Amino acid sequence: MNPLLNPMNKSLITLAFILATACCSVASVQAQSTLTPVQQRITDEAIVADQKAYEQLEERLHALNEGGRPVRDYHMAKAQCWLDVSLHEYTRNDRSPFPQGALTESEKLIVGMEKKVTPLPTDTPLINGAVRLRPDLWARTQALQVHAGFACAAQKAACAEVELVHAGNEHNQQQWRHAKPYVQMAEDLIAQAESAASNCLPPAAVPLACPVAATPSCVVPAPTTAPAPEKLQLSAAVVFNFDRFTQPEMRPQSQASLKDLIRQTQGEKVKVQEILLTGHADRLNSTGKKDYNQELSRKRAETVRQLLVEAGLPAAIVSYEYLGDTRPVVKCDGKFKTTAELEECLLPNRRVEVQLIGVRAP
Repeated sequence: MNPLLNPMNKSLITLAFILATACCSVASVQAQSTLTPVQQRITDEAIVADQKAYEQLEERLHALNEGGRPVRDYHMAKAQCWLDVSLHEYTRNDRSPFPQGALTESEKLIVGMEKKVTPLPTDTPLINGAVRLRPDLWARTQALQVHAGFACAAQKAACAEVELVHAGNEHNQQQWRHAKPYVQMAEDLIAQAESAASNCLPPAAVPLACPVAATPSCVVPAPTTAPAPEKLQLSAAVVFNFDRFTQPEMRPQSQASLKDLIRQTQGEKVKVQEILLTGHADRLNSTGKKDYNQELSRKRAETVRQLLVEAGLPAAIVSYEYLGDTRPVVKCDGKFKTTAELEECLLPNRRVEVQLIGVRAP
């Protein structure tokens, strides 16, 4: 028998063909827009050419929208936000590879949408070696992607991911002072996305209609099962002043974030099933005690736990762990004029991560 006619071999050949076709379709999504090399961005002609590259991608996004792709679409929004941060840094004379990297990510998504590639990627590359700041915010964007109301939150979530990369790139270049505004933008976008997702109700089911000439026997069947409860995951991050762990030493924005989280559990039909708290500390320790930061992170987690219980959440569902200074989100290795500046840079490490898991009644 010809080995190619063997059923097993034929299946393998078919599978190989499918994989090769898929590979080629992904490989065909190539970006071609190239900015003028940094050393040559010294003439009006070079700058005008780069401006034209940005305008051409804007025109392609406009064409996709005219073709029916909504602005709120996740990939449409992400392509626009990559393009925006690229242009923003280009106009600020960023001489690093970041503007080109962001431009390339935008065009990759544009080409994919133009070619109707399915599925398009949802990952967010840390271009130019951007540091991964605020793991809690990244976790919240991932939770949004599996949220039942993600369709209403997609635009904000996509741009929040891009701004987190933007912040990580700024931190690498000029430390926390330059990263902070973009972290704030990401925080605000994620909060707006979570609110939109929570308020995003699925469209009501439309019963099948009877024909115009229907007989009395034509009856629209009533639904036989109740909709399943919507899974819910909410997050917040609470940060403290240096070497402090009590409620008055929480940053005001953190107190507001925690109150908003509590409000969402009280103002809506939410059954909270579990709350997980993780306490952290920064690396500074002037006491000489080996476990001082471990103990400090425990006290911070206990403070947040007490506030949640006082707000009416069952103590039995609130658990916590404390990790001391073992999982920093910023390093702050640069030189600082004062100790106070270093302490402020390390603020994101003095945190309690809050994860709330539950269901919302239909």
